[in-house]
Amino acid sequence: MTTLSTMQMVLGAGSGVGVGFTLGLVGGGGSILAVPLLVYLVGVASPHVAIGTSAVAVAANAAIGLASHARAGNVRWQCGVLFSGMGIAGAFLGARLGKLVDGQSLLAAFAVMMAVVAVLMLRRREPGEDRVVRLSRENAPMLVAGGLGVGLLSGFFGIGGGFLIVPAIVLATGMPMLQAIGTSLLAVTAFGLTIAASYAAAGLVDWALAAIFVAGGLLGSVAGTRLGRVLAARRGVLTRVFAGLILVVAAYMLVRSLGAIG
Repeated sequence: MTTLSTMQMVLGAGSGVGVGFTLGLVGGGGSILAVPLLVYLVGVASPHVAIGTSAVAVAANAAIGLASHARAGNVRWQCGVLFSGMGIAGAFLGARLGKLVDGQSLLAAFAVMMAVVAVLMLRRREPGEDRVVRLSRENAPMLVAGGLGVGLLSGFFGIGGGFLIVPAIVLATGMPMLQAIGTSLLAVTAFGLTIAASYAAAGLVDWALAAIFVAGGLLGSVAGTRLGRVLAARRGVLTRVFAGLILVVAAYMLVRSLGAIG
């Protein structure tokens, strides 16, 4: 990988703070932010290197956020383990397919899918935050199907998948948003590690930049998790924040990627 300039290191650390904050706040969106930040702000020339590097950073930052949510009792471990385990196989296959697609086309398709998911999230009804969900015969099949499907898409688009995992877990179990966020970080970590391993094996990870990104994410994750607990007390606010973030970044990515393709 190329040597990083001082400005790239500063921008990389600042981007890491933003990604860590987002992961702590809404349990997803790390790769939604990380990939365009690395490509358009830090100046990583190859979208595939940006995807591989972001996967390493997002996996590490998600693990930090997971620990924080676990201490707060927001993680439903059995549901998360089943979802994550089924998703790893899908992520391996998706990552192999994603590297065969043109980088800019990949980013454009990524942006369109983000916008669709955001609209679906805004349309759903918000369950009460005091409802505790556990693994059962009723929700296990949906968790298996959701894990496989989200894992495949996460691997294909080179993302940790939090913005897909949260609504998938809610759909499968009816889990309240804050619990879904905490539980999703287990899957984000697992998917991110799977994708990172695939891209690293192909030499598509900038390790120095990933380390800088993770260091910034440490600070952002703590702040995001604390704010998430405050917003969870207001019904539906976290969902609107999450969906709004997705729509803004999706629009920006789509404009930039379509311009590059044209």
